[in-house]
Amino acid sequence: MVDAMSTSHVVVVGAGIAGLAAARLLARGGARVTVLEGSPRIGGKLQVSEIAGVPVDEGAEAMLARRPEGLDLVRDLGRSDDLVNPGTTSSAILSHGALRRLPAGQVMGVPSDLRSLADSRVLSPSGMARVPLDLVLPETPRGSDVSVADYIGARMGREVVDRLVEPLLGGVYAGRVEQLSFESTLPAVAAAARSHRSLIAAVRGIRQAAPDPAAAGPVFATLPGGLGTLPELVAEDLTAAGGTIRTGTMVRELHRTPDGWRLTLGPTRDPEQVDADAVVLAVPAAPAARLLNDDVPAATRELSRVEYASMAIITLAYSTTAFRRFPRGSGYLVPAVEGREVKAVTFSSIKWPHLRDREPDVIAVRCSIGRFGDEHVLQRDDGELKAAAMAELAATCEISELPVESRVTRWGGGLPQYNVGHADRVARVRAAVLQQPGLAVAGAAYDGLGIPACIASARAAAARVQEFLDSRGGMSHGRGQAQGTRP
Repeated sequence: MVDAMSTSHVVVVGAGIAGLAAARLLARGGARVTVLEGSPRIGGKLQVSEIAGVPVDEGAEAMLARRPEGLDLVRDLGRSDDLVNPGTTSSAILSHGALRRLPAGQVMGVPSDLRSLADSRVLSPSGMARVPLDLVLPETPRGSDVSVADYIGARMGREVVDRLVEPLLGGVYAGRVEQLSFESTLPAVAAAARSHRSLIAAVRGIRQAAPDPAAAGPVFATLPGGLGTLPELVAEDLTAAGGTIRTGTMVRELHRTPDGWRLTLGPTRDPEQVDADAVVLAVPAAPAARLLNDDVPAATRELSRVEYASMAIITLAYSTTAFRRFPRGSGYLVPAVEGREVKAVTFSSIKWPHLRDREPDVIAVRCSIGRFGDEHVLQRDDGELKAAAMAELAATCEISELPVESRVTRWGGGLPQYNVGHADRVARVRAAVLQQPGLAVAGAAYDGLGIPACIASARAAAARVQEFLDSRGGMSHGRGQAQGTRP
């Protein structure tokens, strides 16, 4: 075993799931790893707490089970047997004032089954009549990238954009379809559309190539105590491998040194300096841009252009007797054109049967409020946001009782916007970072917002750093790394 004082030191800035996953891999690879987190807790947007005795996530509540990275991490932690799947993924869209089933054959709202689309009545008769024109229209030029609204609207009409695609993308990005990148937010559809004149034909090709749903297994998964328990599990494994996590430790500066990197922490009146052989920045775009400003200005310029949306999750716990219309599906989405404040509703206790098993007489419901550019909506106090969520449920579920418990969680600047040109922007960031030995970036700002995508970015960052360390023989070249140094 290499002596601890001679082992390479890696600092990971940010203790969200990407930072923790990268740190764990590097610690398992033999590096001495320190994770620095500016907030008082780890986990980033993964957080869970009980409401009326039921553990309900305050941030992301599921991970995609048909992409391997998240499941692989849970398996590596020895928790595969703990995973639970939804009891139902049947969801609806509130369109033209009524809840309507999501049509079959769609991919992120882009339809391929015209009969199912017509039967759903999500679109008006004129909106429905416009969709088949996609089959005969000439090819729509789009260059290297185009907005979701421009491309899909040109092919299928604006109603498909407003009443199908926008609510589905809104649940992921809380963004504006006029700005969101077709290439980055709908990559499978965008790739298929390169080889089909018709968008309907492209989506049909995706559907035909997809594995049989029964054979592919469940779409989503979580942990019994909520997805917010995953960061603690990763942290436990990281510390068991010798890693260190420091919360409430803000990194103010990052500078290249002849031997590696130097990070300045804490208040200006009493700064602390920590030296590292390599650094992984697993923080949002704005703090990453600030830290890279002096040594990687090209990356700073690009990261500074990444905008973020804010949102709030209002969680309400009701008695089962409160529902005159008892929810049957996992929830519903609300298009922006409906003019309602709530953009999505998840019936958590229906979607996740293990929650209902725990508290049979309670139904926990999550309501999401907030889209990019609507920050003024979130400037109201918690009571007003709670009232908006209660009014929404009163309208759709005929609830006349007060909730037995409620919770408001605000995520200010929580969701990066993958606007037109995002992929090229990320490529330029990575090209600039690649010029700096021992430096890597990871997180939701780059290749996807979901848990598997963040873990994939963590794997890539850890692999880059590990390759750099291996090229130096795994020996520490920095100074003062055991304790950090104070000037």
